[in-house]
Amino acid sequence: ETFQKTMARLLQAPPKFHPSEWDIANKMQCASTESQKSRSERMIAESRRLLDETEKTTQKTQSDVNKKIEQRQEEVKFWKQELENKLEQIVHETEVLLTFKIRLEKSLESCKEPLVIAQKCLLNRQRRAGIDLVHDEVEQELVKEAEVLQGVIALLGRTLEQTNEQIRLNRSAKYNLEMDLKDKFTALMIDDYCASLTNNTPDIRYADNAVKIEGDFVSPEDWIDFSNINIEKADKQRNNSLALGALIDGILSQTRNDMRKQCEMVNVAFRNKVKEVKDAKHKLETLLAMVMDETASQEKNIAALKKAIADKEGPVKVAQTRLEARNHRPNVELCYDTVQYRLISEVQEITKNMQRQVEMMKELKSTLAQAETVLKGLSRRQLSLEEEIQVKENTLYIDEVLCMQMRESVYINSF
Repeated sequence: ETFQKTMARLLQAPPKFHPSEWDIANKMQCASTESQKSRSERMIAESRRLLDETEKTTQKTQSDVNKKIEQRQEEVKFWKQELENKLEQIVHETEVLLTFKIRLEKSLESCKEPLVIAQKCLLNRQRRAGIDLVHDEVEQELVKEAEVLQGVIALLGRTLEQTNEQIRLNRSAKYNLEMDLKDKFTALMIDDYCASLTNNTPDIRYADNAVKIEGDFVSPEDWIDFSNINIEKADKQRNNSLALGALIDGILSQTRNDMRKQCEMVNVAFRNKVKEVKDAKHKLETLLAMVMDETASQEKNIAALKKAIADKEGPVKVAQTRLEARNHRPNVELCYDTVQYRLISEVQEITKNMQRQVEMMKELKSTLAQAETVLKGLSRRQLSLEEEIQVKENTLYIDEVLCMQMRESVYINSF
């Protein structure tokens, strides 16, 4: 039933409108159309104005971005040049320090042989004998030379360690500059690429999350500070290197002068000592010659004294032997003849002088004993002189042959 009613309504004739309604409807359509047209025209005009404004803004913004990129390129180039300058300076100073390091190593190595020679000289001079084993000027200067060389070796060793540490610090500063430069170079390439892009470049594209600022971005101030710190560190190490280089140069010069001066002091002391020992040896040899002459004279004197004693005993014995023999003449032959008279006279004369002869004999024997004592003393003195001369010869061999010839190889080079 409901369906039938609905169908009946649909099949009914549509209602008819009044002419006035038709007229109003037409007028409304015209008014509405005009209104839509005006609105559309205004929209088109606004769109054109907006497009023009957008185009101008976009062009201005892009131009501003291009200028900003250009400014950024100049800024990066400036810092890149600053970093390159500092890198060149630190590389140069490191090379200078490496040269100083080689000089220090050579100088340190050159100290070893003079020290060994000084120590060998001291050891050799311990073999001096007797009174010559004296703590003389040569030994004092040799001990001082050993101390100077040990001090120089210690100083050069510390300076070499300081130089190695400075080279390490320079290389660290160099590494930081190189890493900064590498990043600057990459950033400059990227900005160069960005500067080359135009609206007609084929490979431009949309990029997702292009405008997203993540935590890795740093502020311009931090960016400048980063390079500034690298430059300041490099400057500091460069200044330290310059100061160390001047210090090393002064140390090498001063140590060389100190070693040369002390080496010459030792050599002068050796020359003086050798001359002194030679003079002493010459005096001893002169004394020895004199003692040997005196010994020969004393030996002759002793022989003469012995002969004199023997000469005095002979006549007494002869006279007494003759008298004794003539007392045995037989009978009448036992005559008091001239011979007998003269023999008795001789014996009386000898007897008379016997006391004198005895005293003379005592004196001669005493003189002989003294002469023999003197001879023994001369012999002992000769032996002592010969031993002392041998001591001096030993000292001369040690100082002049062993030590001075060994020291001829010592030469303090300039490094």
